[in-house]
Amino acid sequence: MTTEELYQELNYVNHSREKRLHYANLVLEKPTLITSLLDILFQVDDKISCRAAWVFEFMCGERLEAAIPHLDQFTMCIHKVHLDPAVRPIAKVCEYLVHAHYSKEHNAMHSALLSRHKERIVESCFDWLIGDHKIAPKAYAMNCLFLLGRDYDWVHPELVLILERDYQMQSSGFKARARHILKKIKSK
Repeated sequence: MTTEELYQELNYVNHSREKRLHYANLVLEKPTLITSLLDILFQVDDKISCRAAWVFEFMCGERLEAAIPHLDQFTMCIHKVHLDPAVRPIAKVCEYLVHAHYSKEHNAMHSALLSRHKERIVESCFDWLIGDHKIAPKAYAMNCLFLLGRDYDWVHPELVLILERDYQMQSSGFKARARHILKKIKSK
């Protein structure tokens, strides 16, 4: 399947879990399609890119290690994503990557997620946190930044500053997650 054919197939992806999972499995069965999926995903002004993001999120949810050969491409381009329906799944993938990296269970992400990848994720997470985004990407960003603060001493103080500064102006969902993260940081 070519990139153009995959692009056409993504027209059939909708919000249903069934469709997203179907196309995620299609990509997992043919790993050469992952590059094409990411190429489409990072055509950030095209609405189809959101559908590619949904499929990539489900793919990572099913088999995260399939993303390892594409970490450079993914982390170099995540900051470009700006459409709300695409930002949420991209932030979720970042959370998958970071959680796997810091997991106590041995997995390939421990050695695959390099400093350069983590630094790009930190940058994007702070952008999502301070930007005009919905609660989901902000919540995923908080989780990522909390974990990444283990490797970067400056992250937790910055995260606390932003969460405390923005607390009163944000939604109840933001406040709940912020309280949880602040409590975890202060207990360290």
